[in-house]
Amino acid sequence: MAKRVLSAPRGHLAQRLEHCLADTDAAAPRPVTRLELPLGMDHLFKGRWLKRLTPAAVLVGIRESRNPSVILTVRSENLRAHGGQICFPGGRMDHGEDFPIGTALREAEEEIGLTPAHVEVIGYLDDYPTISKYRVTPVVGFIAEDAPVHADSSEVGEVFEVPLSFVLDRDNFRKKRLGRMGMTYYELHYRRYRVWGATAGMLYNLQQKFIAHALG
Repeated sequence: MAKRVLSAPRGHLAQRLEHCLADTDAAAPRPVTRLELPLGMDHLFKGRWLKRLTPAAVLVGIRESRNPSVILTVRSENLRAHGGQICFPGGRMDHGEDFPIGTALREAEEEIGLTPAHVEVIGYLDDYPTISKYRVTPVVGFIAEDAPVHADSSEVGEVFEVPLSFVLDRDNFRKKRLGRMGMTYYELHYRRYRVWGATAGMLYNLQQKFIAHALG
């Protein structure tokens, strides 16, 4: 696994997370998040259909400090797709780039001005298939405590951070159902922010991996 090494010492929570993800790998075949679709529709995210999804990657960036935090963005209201929604920096793979790390770091630099040298990749979450026909690989990385970030106004309306301890608390997630079909999704409320959909699903996957590792 390629890494960019930071000089800051690991806090206890960060150390536990690093150990939790130590065995994850970007190589295929990769695990895929089960979306709990209604009426047995999970078969839509398997086989040939899954292979036709466009590869994409996001950076699940965790700022290292005494109280680590997860960096999230609010998409610009001017964007045609998912304007105003909360997400990780990320996007589709460009031809010829080092996927998924190169994609995640490039998008993070473009969207929030995060220099790749300030990121140390520690692992991966399960791939997340989306209704918009992407297969998203979440790349988890520690971000230097003093690394500056700023929103690129063409894509991002705001950058904010949620304490990692809040994300890892199972009591903070709510399971919801959408529409008459009853599609299941997760929701996380932090202050005035409502995180839901794919982003909340990835954070829930992070929490479940952390809990399973702690219990194991």
